[in-house]
Amino acid sequence: MTKLDHAEGWEHHRRSLRWIDQANEPVLALGRVYPAGLKVETHSHKRTQLWFAQRGIVLVTTEEGRWMIPPGHALVIPAGAQHSAEMISLVEMQSIYVDVVPRHAPRPRVVEVTALAQNLIDALVQVDTKPASEHRLSLITDLLLDEFAALPERPLGLPFPGDPRLAGLCRRFLKSPSATASIDEWAAEMRIGRRTFTRLFRAETGVSFVTWRQQACLFASLPRLAEGEPVTNVALDAGYENIAAFSTMFRRMLGRAPSTYLKAGSS
Repeated sequence: MTKLDHAEGWEHHRRSLRWIDQANEPVLALGRVYPAGLKVETHSHKRTQLWFAQRGIVLVTTEEGRWMIPPGHALVIPAGAQHSAEMISLVEMQSIYVDVVPRHAPRPRVVEVTALAQNLIDALVQVDTKPASEHRLSLITDLLLDEFAALPERPLGLPFPGDPRLAGLCRRFLKSPSATASIDEWAAEMRIGRRTFTRLFRAETGVSFVTWRQQACLFASLPRLAEGEPVTNVALDAGYENIAAFSTMFRRMLGRAPSTYLKAGSS
């Protein structure tokens, strides 16, 4: 996978945009490693994009809002949708671009990338270094298109504020999430009143501070669970007093226990 610096990253992206719009293949695949802090300017594609961060965290901004995508998941960006991206950390990215008629409303949505989909995307990304026969490529492409349509949607898009001061607090929180962070603490840091803060937060993100805090804690827990860390450690580091409280929040948001979520997703 190609590793790029800031200047190379944007220039590579421009060349990729031209290639995506001009190619005739039913499915296109790209793999890149982008440095932390790289910003990709607002653009769109003629195809639907599956923006998959294998590692790292990316912030994608669309007309629908701002989305932070955790490892193991992807943002489906409809064809024609204007969007930009910022790498919050070093990001290993894989993207596929497809000509499909969406089953869902034409809006961005976060999906879980199944093990099968990831393997198929890997195979397409590696074609440049590991050439495959036309027959094999056709089989991979057909199966990927079928799997793409069935990727499960997950409520993991984390709304992100545009206000610079509030965005700074959110970025800091993501580096060290805590279930005990309070409205009063954040309001004090911004030197505004509690009611002003709560109105601003909802206006900027579309959700309450408490809901955002829960989503952010869940967001931060996923890569650690994926790496096999004990649920107890993850729960305590997130500020929960016990596993039960963490598991209750996890079940309410994702419909299953933290001990089974990623096992099921990677089977």
